[in-house]
Amino acid sequence: MLPFFGAKFGNAASRSHRFGWEAEQAVEFARKRVAALAGATAREIVFTSGATESNNLAIKGVVEAYRGKGNHIVTMATEHRAVLDPVRHLERLGYTATVVSPRGDGLIDLDRLRAAIRPETLLVSVMYANNETGVVQPVREIGALCGEKGALFHCDAAQAFGKIPVDVSAGGIDLMSVSAHKIYGPKGVGALYVRRRKVQLAPQMDGGGHEGGMRSGTLNVPAIVGFGEACALCMAEMAAEGERVGALRDRLLGLLRGGLEAVTVNGSLEHRLPGNLNMSFAGVSAETLLMNLPDVALSTGSACSSAVAEPSHVLRALGIGEDLARSAVRFGVGRFNTEEEIDFVARRAIEAVERLRAFTPVL
Repeated sequence: MLPFFGAKFGNAASRSHRFGWEAEQAVEFARKRVAALAGATAREIVFTSGATESNNLAIKGVVEAYRGKGNHIVTMATEHRAVLDPVRHLERLGYTATVVSPRGDGLIDLDRLRAAIRPETLLVSVMYANNETGVVQPVREIGALCGEKGALFHCDAAQAFGKIPVDVSAGGIDLMSVSAHKIYGPKGVGALYVRRRKVQLAPQMDGGGHEGGMRSGTLNVPAIVGFGEACALCMAEMAAEGERVGALRDRLLGLLRGGLEAVTVNGSLEHRLPGNLNMSFAGVSAETLLMNLPDVALSTGSACSSAVAEPSHVLRALGIGEDLARSAVRFGVGRFNTEEEIDFVARRAIEAVERLRAFTPVL
């Protein structure tokens, strides 16, 4: 990325001089690398500021482009807010939406999904892997069902892309949102895959016709270059890295289960991203646990509205009670973690849970 912050500072849209040509060449090279990791062609990749923008462009862009052909959207209760909020926005404009509840393990019920799709359904939006539980959905079956019913299939793949094999053709995916920073690329850049010769999309940002007319604005060349490099690293190392990270995650799970009682894994452990472990520690507030582990980067997965911390909408959709939902902690195991760090985190977490439970025994 470094040369494109200075010596190679050209605008990729400036096509009258070599500085612009150099930037454009770098962008197109990165576009091919992103496309390769998705199983797509370079012309199907639209660069954005991240998966949130990609989700908005896909959902709002499809609804606007196909206005008059339908007015219904189907999504899942466990989606990221970057999908649920645009859907709610469209509902306020007069569109209708069906939000399908998952099974208790976090997986979608295909019979429920089939029943939710109507003749007027324009779009089905189901994420590839959940950001809180790591549960991986049966994407091929969902894509086949959408194709059978004549609805477009959008997939928020921000969590799955680069961590497990993703192929838009095999998955029957028509639109797919991805983000660079989830694969150790730079923050503030992402992409939307748009299937050529099938999907029409109304731009949500006008002003110059960049990115095939689908997303105007000067391209963030350094970030796009970094995104492409991250995708190339994933192509080369994803299989081995997934196996290594999965083994570390399983080691952490074994240590926590061996050292504590009344712990629960939230969501399917079989259909799950290798680096995700979402666990509830009965009788312990997740917020309090995190405050007792300041030297460990953890997440509660809960969203805060105003000054009131609400339990995770994802866990509640799985039918998990409020107490266990409030005691849920997400451990994210990644590329740079070691066995020593796993052992350290397990030891510190066990000590903290035991200390907190001593004040409010649950067993």
